Amino acid sequence: MAQVAGLFVLGIVVGALTVWAIDRSVIRRRVADAQRRVEQATTGRREIERESARRDRAQDRILGAMEEGVLLLDSSGTRVYANRALSDLLGTAPSRATELHPLGLQRAVETAKSSGTVSRAEVELGSPSRWLRATALPVGADGATLVVIRDVTQARRLTGARRDFVANASHELKTPVASIRAAAETLRDGAIDDPPAARRFTEQLEREAVRMSRIVADLLDLSRLESGSEMDDQIRLDTVAADEVERIGDTAAMRGVTISLDAGPVPAVRGSSRDLSLMVRNLIDNAVRYTPDGGSVDVSVRAEDGAVVVRVADTGIGIPQRELPRIFERFYRVDRARSRETGGTGLGLSIVRHVTENHGGEVTVESELGQGTVFEVRLPTLPSAP
Repeated sequence: MAQVAGLFVLGIVVGALTVWAIDRSVIRRRVADAQRRVEQATTGRREIERESARRDRAQDRILGAMEEGVLLLDSSGTRVYANRALSDLLGTAPSRATELHPLGLQRAVETAKSSGTVSRAEVELGSPSRWLRATALPVGADGATLVVIRDVTQARRLTGARRDFVANASHELKTPVASIRAAAETLRDGAIDDPPAARRFTEQLEREAVRMSRIVADLLDLSRLESGSEMDDQIRLDTVAADEVERIGDTAAMRGVTISLDAGPVPAVRGSSRDLSLMVRNLIDNAVRYTPDGGSVDVSVRAEDGAVVVRVADTGIGIPQRELPRIFERFYRVDRARSRETGGTGLGLSIVRHVTENHGGEVTVESELGQGTVFEVRLPTLPSAP
């Protein structure tokens, strides 16, 4: 009996140990499973955090590279985000909507927030003045407002320049057209039967037609030059200057103006032969027109520091110092009465500037009233062969 009892107890103990061992294995598996789930959850959360950080960095790079200023305000008007361009445009990054200046920006934000629609405003800022255009729009359902600000100063200037160009072109064309019409009507009404009067009015017709033709030709050249110049040719500016001096020589002689040329061999420049000839022609023509009888125009071409310099100096009427910054503007003329007398269109120097800039050069001017004017155009030469 004792042996049987001992075996029975031993069986119970062995069974208990077996059950305990099985339970420990189950517990270990469950703990391991739980640990894996925790690790997976932690890894997923970290990946989400890393992905979120990557998105934030990407957004910062994108918004930071924008030329437009970006400002995000929460429902209370407190700044949530501002990019670097905002500080550049406004001089500061306001922390609240109430710190936005000029006040037109604040009003745009208030309108967008109260109406729930897009609001726009244009404001003038600083000295020299700049024009900023702001667009404010509600974003999300929490009352946030996004403000985008861009500098439209250049766009406004271009719009104004186009408007002035059309007005000036219309005005300049209207004058010869009116003269042509008046002369034609006078001839029709009987002047054609009076030989001296007929001659006088037909000469007026021819003169005004030539003037209108010059204006149209200069307008077409200027329009073409604003799209750039073809840079396919290798041009010797000493040769170009010699050709243009010869071309204008007879006109200068009729006006009593002497032209001299000093143009030794110079390196070639790359560009448009047509446009560079037009540039030199306008410089010489301008000098001849504004030099009185008995005066002189000196043209020189020289190589200097990797550039070719075209210099046109005259002994003409000169330009007041206050007018010098504007002489390259289209249709700008210092003396309009003198321009009408000489037949100038007011576009020649603008053409000179466009050709020079298209060829990577620069044009400068020095003048003294009553003493004459000097224009210099500097164009880069072709690189030397190795």
